[in-house]
Amino acid sequence: MKTLISGGTVVSMDPAVGDIDRGDVLIHDGVIVQVAEHIDAPDADVIDARDRIVMPGFIDNHRHNWQTAFRGIGADWTFPQWATAMHGTVKPHYTPEDVYIATLLGRLEALHSGITTMLDWYHVAQGHAHEDAAIAALRQAPGRSIFCLGAGWATPDSVDSDIRRVRADLDGDGLVTMVWGLRGADDTGMDTLARELQLAAELGLRTSLHTGSDGTQRPIADLHKHHLLRESTTFVHANGISDDELRMLADAGSSISISPDVELKMGFGAPMTGRALAAGLRPTLSIDVVPSVGGDMFSAMRAAFAAQRGLDGGLHARDLLEFTTVNAAGSCGLDTRTGSLTPGKDADIILLRTDDLTVFPVTDPIGSIVSAGHPGLVDTVLVAGRVVKRDGALVGVDLPELRTRLLASRDRIAAAADVPLDGTWNPE
Repeated sequence: MKTLISGGTVVSMDPAVGDIDRGDVLIHDGVIVQVAEHIDAPDADVIDARDRIVMPGFIDNHRHNWQTAFRGIGADWTFPQWATAMHGTVKPHYTPEDVYIATLLGRLEALHSGITTMLDWYHVAQGHAHEDAAIAALRQAPGRSIFCLGAGWATPDSVDSDIRRVRADLDGDGLVTMVWGLRGADDTGMDTLARELQLAAELGLRTSLHTGSDGTQRPIADLHKHHLLRESTTFVHANGISDDELRMLADAGSSISISPDVELKMGFGAPMTGRALAAGLRPTLSIDVVPSVGGDMFSAMRAAFAAQRGLDGGLHARDLLEFTTVNAAGSCGLDTRTGSLTPGKDADIILLRTDDLTVFPVTDPIGSIVSAGHPGLVDTVLVAGRVVKRDGALVGVDLPELRTRLLASRDRIAAAADVPLDGTWNPE
């Protein structure tokens, strides 16, 4: 059970390991055991990494995967239009099968583009059968996935029993684990939020919470006042949060997930990348919703990079790789298992082509990944040492059958919701 990735350009994202112009990575039983310029392993299966960059897989810590069937339909939508369309119009018509096939295809697409770990922020909130369908899909996909259960979305109803039910099913450290997607004090009240954070701690669950401000609210300061900031919470978006509130998050050890494409296009405001760094936070990046943006991390990195460089020139290409690997692993509580090519960590690894004409010649690997990378470069993907994509194709996946099911799901939902699929839908 040994695999040797041989002769690639190694971008380890571990300062102790460094980057290697031509190096090898040895894997045993799914775990990285050595990274060096040359490794003798005559009993290992060899993956030829010549003309490839070898790096840790990307980590997307915030994506609403149930919306995959409506990819691209909301490219022109504002945030209120998206909310009306996805939550108000189509969501009530989702069956468990719709959730299953959207979740599965969305997770496979993420793997295809090099995202080895993904947090699926679930807020379809239609019942136990829908939740179980999403979990089943994540288990079917051969990636490292985190089911973020946003139970009771947009209601003040108690969700304790639901959280306990799913936690009992996902009580382990396998490839599919659990996070609690909190609704926030605006929906539940501060006392309920405090009690839910206490329950999350008792169950050993990390939490994720959407937040932001138009300049008149101070949601982080309110949480700080009530002693509710946690190292184990990732705050999503946070556009408009004041500088002193960002420092509160940094002092608490909390993390922040920025979805730059969505935030810029939907009117959230400028991504908080630079301000978060100035406050002492190491931000992470996420996709959010594919009805409005692309599902690959290369696009998210470019959007965040261009937006911040345009403001103050303060980011560097390596920062973006850190946001989407080691920083994101920490935000998910997985920094001892993934996020870098470090001996002892699981082998969540991607190989990117350097002979593709869109990046050739690769003079600076990190600069090429961030400035010109795209999913077409993702040649090979390993998750916990298992090859799930080889020579540019997912392994063991019947994509024609799954595509047929997703199209049938989309068309059925659209017909039930009476919405057009010809590009003319303009939600009010």
